[in-house]
Amino acid sequence: MLDDGPFISLTAEDFNEKVEQGYEIIDIRRSDEWEHFGVIQGSHKITFFDEEGGYDTDGFLAAFTKIVTDKEQPFILVCAHARRTKAVGRLLTLQLKYINVYELDGGINWGWIDKGYKTIK
Repeated sequence: MLDDGPFISLTAEDFNEKVEQGYEIIDIRRSDEWEHFGVIQGSHKITFFDEEGGYDTDGFLAAFTKIVTDKEQPFILVCAHARRTKAVGRLLTLQLKYINVYELDGGINWGWIDKGYKTIK
């Protein structure tokens, strides 16, 4: 585990431990990325940024709060390379006051697939 300020970055091994403990996985990539690279089994797919970098915070939060129902519930954010998860993680921790926020270090491409872990399509 790596401390990234307001939230924690998890290695793939730590990620698997947290998932076994019941942590929800929130994959914030776009649908074209889910189709091309697949998703980690058990992930909830909720896009945050579009292809132009735009976003709909209210739309994201409407879907997100159906899965993460209180601000103390632990969850793990996943994106392609852990850049977008840092932005969303800061929003959720610093502005919206969620306290158990984690991300997959390196994202699905550099922290999961490159480590030999599988995705599903």
